Amino acid sequence: MQLEELLGLKVPAVAIAFRNSAPAGIPRVSASAPAGCGYWKLAAEGHVFYTEASDHYSCPVGAHTHGVDLPPQVATELNGLVQTMVGMQYLTMAEIPMIPRRQGTFHVSVYAPLPKATFTPDVVLVRGTVKQLMLLAEAAQSAGVAGGGATMGRPTCAVLPESLQSGQTAASFGCIGNRVYTGLGDEEGYYAIPGATVADLVKKLAIIVEANRQLELFHRARAGTNTLK
Repeated sequence: MQLEELLGLKVPAVAIAFRNSAPAGIPRVSASAPAGCGYWKLAAEGHVFYTEASDHYSCPVGAHTHGVDLPPQVATELNGLVQTMVGMQYLTMAEIPMIPRRQGTFHVSVYAPLPKATFTPDVVLVRGTVKQLMLLAEAAQSAGVAGGGATMGRPTCAVLPESLQSGQTAASFGCIGNRVYTGLGDEEGYYAIPGATVADLVKKLAIIVEANRQLELFHRARAGTNTLK
């Protein structure tokens, strides 16, 4: 079974890759999104496309986490946005150097719903409920690829470089910007999986899902309830 079927996801997982050039047959995104995470939503809706650096300029924070070199005007905008967030006490200057940033020169990023991906993803991003992310976390532990860090918050897009550069999974509660641009539900979050580990993790996930089904029956019997939700 595939990851989407095992978890019962409402939207497919998204395959993301960073390449020197666009894969043959994949078009450039038709219009730039106001935020980089908007491309996750577009891919989850079934679209396959790539973006160039300029497609990320409208989201200075996302451009920074993706490793996009910013032109002076956008860099100034990023600095102004950071200063505003610091002024609101949303973050501190000490936190900024700690925000994960993708290493290496950015050329293009490629997106597709995982079932439609014709390229090998560098990272696979799952959007799901807390229970679905719980199952993924247990499968990642079983597969030996679980990240050891705390669940991430702002900015959500930093979950990609965190997973890419650690070679392990990373989870994010999301941030308010992401929730606005993607429609992420209050009960939802993200789980990033290194592309090279997905096949092994899915094998473990099948075992974990069945084990949880049986354990739920056991615990409900002990608790005196027998209604599955």
